[in-house]
Amino acid sequence: MIGRLTKPLVQVVESAVSVVGIRTVEEPAHSSEQLTKQVQIRRYGPRIAAETVVSGDEISARSAGFRRLAGYIFGRNRNRTHVDMTAPVGQEIAMTAPVSSTSSSSGWVIRFYMPADSTMESLPVPDDDRVRLVPVPGESVAVLRFSGVASPAAVAARTAELQRELQAYGFETVGPPATWLYDPPWTLPFRRRNEIVVPIAESAATAGVSNMRAMDTPRA
Repeated sequence: MIGRLTKPLVQVVESAVSVVGIRTVEEPAHSSEQLTKQVQIRRYGPRIAAETVVSGDEISARSAGFRRLAGYIFGRNRNRTHVDMTAPVGQEIAMTAPVSSTSSSSGWVIRFYMPADSTMESLPVPDDDRVRLVPVPGESVAVLRFSGVASPAAVAARTAELQRELQAYGFETVGPPATWLYDPPWTLPFRRRNEIVVPIAESAATAGVSNMRAMDTPRA
C-alpha cells in the first residue's frame, strides 16, 4: 500500500517544484566548454531516444508529440511499465527520415531521451506504431540557452543568433538545429530552460574553441 502511494506522491512533489524551474529528472551525461557568455560546446556520448514524427505547426506538433511520447513512458507499451522521465525534450525538423525536433514537409521530430542505463533490449516496445526507439550516436553540439516561452519567433531569433556566433568562430555545422526544452508548460516563463542546439563537426569543435581562445588572448 505504501509503495503504491509513494510514486504518485513523488510525482505531485516534482510537479509542484517544477513550477519554479526546479528540475528533478535525469539529463544525458556530457562534457562542456564555454565558447561565449551565451554559447557552450558540448560532447554527448551515445544514448537512446523514443521519437515520433508529427505534422502541423511548431507549437501544436510539440504538444501532440509530447502527449504521444508521454503515453509511451507512462505505460502505453507492451510491458505496461513506466520509464523514468528525463530532460530535455527535443524538437527538430524531420527530413526524409525521422531525426530529432526539426521541420520540413515530413513534419517535426519530437524526442524523449531514455535513462542512461537503458538498452534497446531492456526498454519496453511501444504500443503506438508512431513511436519508435532509436539509437543516437555520440555527437558534439553548440548550445545557446535562453529562458521564457519557446515560441516560434523566439526559437527563430535564437537560432539565427547561434548560427551567427558559430560562423564568427569558424564552426562547421553538420545537421539541422533543434530545440531542447527542459521544463513543463506550467513552469514560470522566466524560470524555464530552453536551448537551441546545432550539431557540429568534431574537428570544427576543436578548431572553433582554439579560435575563441586566440581571439580572446590579449596581444602584446
